[in-house]
Amino acid sequence: MIICAGRSEQFDFAMPVGVGMIEVAINLTRLCEAKKPDYILFVGTAGSYGKKKIFDIVESKTAANVENSFFTGGSYSPIDNVVSSVKDVSRETIVNSSNYITTDKKMGAYYTAQNIHIENMEFFAVMKVAQFYGISAGGIFVVTNYCDENAHKDFEKNQKEGMRYLDDYVKARAEQK
Repeated sequence: MIICAGRSEQFDFAMPVGVGMIEVAINLTRLCEAKKPDYILFVGTAGSYGKKKIFDIVESKTAANVENSFFTGGSYSPIDNVVSSVKDVSRETIVNSSNYITTDKKMGAYYTAQNIHIENMEFFAVMKVAQFYGISAGGIFVVTNYCDENAHKDFEKNQKEGMRYLDDYVKARAEQK
């Protein structure tokens, strides 16, 4: 099953499941209850904490839910905030998810030090639902912006072109199989 966020991020090969973690958790759970898929692939855009470049394509099977305040000592989490479909996450690019977009460029160093290189609002929810149902899952992302003060402006400027790159990439991968 190939899914995407929806609204301004839709692909002809993917089913939209909502924007943000809550909509995705609700809608993907409904889909899995109706017919459990063998695999879930999420496709979408992402912001870079600094090392990944605009229009880079990133594949991952590991998601985190870390808020900026965690790194500055302003919060903690009593729950497991990393989920993965792979046993050895050391080689993974971890995708962070939050319902908030990082606009403080200085925060990027904290994330990259933890091997968290991009952020996407939906991926953690995708991975948690997949984990709950025992389904392997992963994601393919295109970087549209950096996580800085221009995040939203750059996302809007690069989203359409980025989605074309992602569309081409996913379709080419499907043809290879």
